[in-house]
Amino acid sequence: MSSPNIPSTPTLNNSHSGIPPRLLSKANAAKSLIYAGKTSSDAIPRTQGLALPPGLSKPAFLSAISELRTILGTQHVELIDGDLQNGWYMEHPNTHDMMPILDSEKFVASAVVYPGCVADVQKITVWANKYLIPISPISLGRNLGYGGSAPRVRGSVTIDLGRRMNKILDINAEDCTCLVEPGVTFYALYEDIQKRGLGDRLWIDSPDLGGGSVVGNTLDRGVGYTPYGDHWAMHAGLEVVLPEGEVVRTGMGSLPGNNTWQSFPYGFGPFSDGIFSQSNFGIVTKMGMTLMPNPGGYESFMYTFQNESDLVPLIEIIRPLRISNILENVAQLRHGLQTLAVKGHPRTRYYSGGGPMPQSIIHLELQKAPIGDHTWAYYGMTYGPPHIRKYKSDIIDAEFRKIPGCRKIDPSTLPADEYFWSRDKIAAGEPDLVELLWTNWVPNGCHIAFSPVSPIRGADAQKLYELAKKRHTEAGIDLMPAFCVGLREMHLIVEIVFDGKNEEMKKKAEKCLRDMISDAAELGYGEYRTHLALMDQVASTYSWNDNALMKFNEKLKDALDPNGILAPGRCGIWPKRFRGRGWEMTEAGSGSSEGLAWLLAPVKRKSKSSPKL
Repeated sequence: MSSPNIPSTPTLNNSHSGIPPRLLSKANAAKSLIYAGKTSSDAIPRTQGLALPPGLSKPAFLSAISELRTILGTQHVELIDGDLQNGWYMEHPNTHDMMPILDSEKFVASAVVYPGCVADVQKITVWANKYLIPISPISLGRNLGYGGSAPRVRGSVTIDLGRRMNKILDINAEDCTCLVEPGVTFYALYEDIQKRGLGDRLWIDSPDLGGGSVVGNTLDRGVGYTPYGDHWAMHAGLEVVLPEGEVVRTGMGSLPGNNTWQSFPYGFGPFSDGIFSQSNFGIVTKMGMTLMPNPGGYESFMYTFQNESDLVPLIEIIRPLRISNILENVAQLRHGLQTLAVKGHPRTRYYSGGGPMPQSIIHLELQKAPIGDHTWAYYGMTYGPPHIRKYKSDIIDAEFRKIPGCRKIDPSTLPADEYFWSRDKIAAGEPDLVELLWTNWVPNGCHIAFSPVSPIRGADAQKLYELAKKRHTEAGIDLMPAFCVGLREMHLIVEIVFDGKNEEMKKKAEKCLRDMISDAAELGYGEYRTHLALMDQVASTYSWNDNALMKFNEKLKDALDPNGILAPGRCGIWPKRFRGRGWEMTEAGSGSSEGLAWLLAPVKRKSKSSPKL
């Protein structure tokens, strides 16, 4: 049971964003560890008052909010003028970033609205265009480490799609597909499949934590850990409300009466889905997703490698095995420090000195762990009937053992609470709740990620690892790298864990990240995803041919969103009236979440009829 001083954890029985009852005891245990490291209240007193949308006076904004309440119902429009409330993963705020690298009031909403249907979303966009109020849609807002629920422009009105638009509209066991609204979590989808008695036929693919939105995670091109781990590649069909209120369906969904929307993503003509991922070109209200057929068996495995220098030859071994699908899931190669951190204990349990924890201490503590001492740990899984799994496993074993000191871990020797078993569940399509325990590493644990992409080559892995190690050493921050290996690329995910109440540590974390982004770009590596505060910098690194890609994105933005109301600044894409007016944050201290609002360019509103609702 959770401590009486800690709020009870919501379950799926009473909240669309809750935890499955089967995971409640694990959630409460994780939550207790998180709260044990807190040194301050969840309540954040406001010092700047109500965050107004740029260019609007308080009376004008309150009048506009009153009108929106008339349109949607008073209970579905919430003004955010009191203290901000943090929480933890299962009770995250929908008003701001609960893990802020900057001040909590930098990226904060003025109000939150809760549409109940597509027509409501259309009405909100029409209202926003009328008053030139920025709107910022979220599905669940659990994009922790990348900005959470926060809007990029301070004072934006957040559209919380998840609270009332959270239905699983279809699960087709024959085609292995589903159709969902934004508020459907990986937890909810998994549990619904089990409830329908389809668990022996269908698997989902889940990220490290299952509380995020299937739609939101996919649109941000998140990953999971089965062979269906590339979520964007597995989607099929979108329904989108455009910034001026029109509704479109992509692919086969644009054919009236079609029955293949989730089976064939392309339809006829240009494939437009891509412009709605990691963008601010539309609000996705429905999304199709392919589901994985039960492979007929699975077996998790884990290998450890002793030396830091094993990274290069190991990646060279992994590449051909991964491309040929002998290594068939999006697996992880994690550093030994993460093996310690994911246990959920504070850093001071192992080391109380300054600067990065010495490698000697890490190895000493790992010697006491069930899996033993190591520098790198590889978590993987084989799928299919026993003879198929054995065939693949024998190849993998022979290749991995070419690394001197390689050890295969016997799962029967591992206790039930060992992290291996969480990876086992996730790689078998069962969402879990363990991963964020490493945020307990420091008090008031927050995290932010460095996420560059590279080919699956040892030389590339080494370059990225070395630049991360150099910048972490300069900043005095512990380095926790993990390589997530796709079919022909790999993501290096470096989680910087920092004390959200320690301003000096936050500044060091931001500088470390910005330095790594610049270093990586000079070597030809770009991030695939980043925090709100870093989006302008990351976007600026994709600068080939005099920033031709950004110019193209800006043309699309201005055509689809001439009033610049939909999530301005998301992924570095600013509408015309915001551009060059102090909003772009390309380095520490440059730009802001408020910009030079008084310089906002006036907009000549087009005369047009309202969209069909």
